[in-house]
Amino acid sequence: MGSVGYDNGGGGSGGYGQGLSFTLLVVLFILLVIVGASFLNTGY
Repeated sequence: MGSVGYDNGGGGSGGYGQGLSFTLLVVLFILLVIVGASFLNTGY
């Protein structure tokens, strides 16, 4: 429980394995949606 887990990036308990890549993916997806929406708004 006290050790830093690199394998399972669970509920923010110091896991840098899958948690970091998943967070990066979500942030990238949100950024893509925001950029796409603003681009569509500027286009029309």
